[in-house]
Amino acid sequence: MKTIIKIAWRNLWRNKLRTSVIIVSIILGLWGSMFFMALINGMNDNRISSAIDYYLAHIQIHRQGYQEDPKIDKTLAQPEKVLQIIRQTPSVKGYAPHTVLEAMLTTTKGNHGIQLIGVVPEREKTVSEIPQTLVEGTYFTRFKKPSVLIGRALAEKLHLRLNSKVKISFQNTEGDILSYAFRVEGIYKANNAMLEKMRVFIKQSDLTELLNSPDTLIHEIVVKLKDIKSARRVKKEWQALMPGNQVQTWDEVSPELGYAQEMMATFSYIFMAIILIALSFAIINTMLMAILERKRELGIMVAIGFNKRKLFVMIMLETLFLALIATPVGMYLSYVSIAYFGRHGLTFLNVAKGLEHFGMSAKIYTELPASYYWMITAMTLITALLAAVYPAKKALSTNPIEAIREI
Repeated sequence: MKTIIKIAWRNLWRNKLRTSVIIVSIILGLWGSMFFMALINGMNDNRISSAIDYYLAHIQIHRQGYQEDPKIDKTLAQPEKVLQIIRQTPSVKGYAPHTVLEAMLTTTKGNHGIQLIGVVPEREKTVSEIPQTLVEGTYFTRFKKPSVLIGRALAEKLHLRLNSKVKISFQNTEGDILSYAFRVEGIYKANNAMLEKMRVFIKQSDLTELLNSPDTLIHEIVVKLKDIKSARRVKKEWQALMPGNQVQTWDEVSPELGYAQEMMATFSYIFMAIILIALSFAIINTMLMAILERKRELGIMVAIGFNKRKLFVMIMLETLFLALIATPVGMYLSYVSIAYFGRHGLTFLNVAKGLEHFGMSAKIYTELPASYYWMITAMTLITALLAAVYPAKKALSTNPIEAIREI
């Protein structure tokens, strides 16, 4: 066996240029495909993280049927009991109750349908990044009278600035239309143009007073957990303790984000399969050329007693050596580049607006689970061996007499 290994290794380097080209091809193929998968995975994680940090949180609680028909009177059942259960759960990092009203914002530049969200400022800081991402103004600390926070995209669309006056109309619990004028106290950035145009924030206490409601209307409670992985377990526990209400995880509230995560994993496998198929054809082509060039030599080896099994093993080893040289290098380069841009990020300023439209920031951090490295290493080695089968069979079909006569 040692002799076969030595012969296979020497045969591999008889044409150094060809061997080097195929090794470099495998390295670049692995490096490029791994980095691309890490970039796509990073973009998807970026989108999910932005959604969770700015409006979804990990868990949302509504009254049964609220999301299908979000009327003002569909407030949480037993809100104090719900809040008590949330406070007593150790895995909760933060929570915030919301009053949510469908409203119309009017300025001299036009009208725009919005969601008017009544928030408790201090509680909102525990679940949302919006208080920390104001591009202008303050977070409910400047005006004594009711004021609002609006998104940057809405401000640009309606040409609003700090201190601009806007009129917001909404319906109260009795069905009356109320209209009030507010000052713009702050403008926030949420890495999501649709969110910035839709959600306008006001202090919950101010909104309760304007509605002239004896009780605070709580339509939803959003909850941030210490670990996103515990969301399903916590949801199951709470659902049994909160009759009349619906407890949902982030991917149930926004199923398209959950589907995107599943599709991304499938897409990664498909993309990698395409790359490996391309590499297999390159390996087949290289090994066939090597066999045709050595046809006379192979014929002599068979003639002097080199049996077909040994010949088959030799060809397979030559191909395996190619993969064993290229794969670790490709994986190392992939790991280094993915780790580097996972720390420092890649900034896509030219397409920042487009990314924000899809709920992503312009800076993407590459990320790839460790399991992918082992899985793709195994897939590459298996692909190399499978690609060597046809050239090896071609070598076995060599007729010693005919091969020796060829010049």
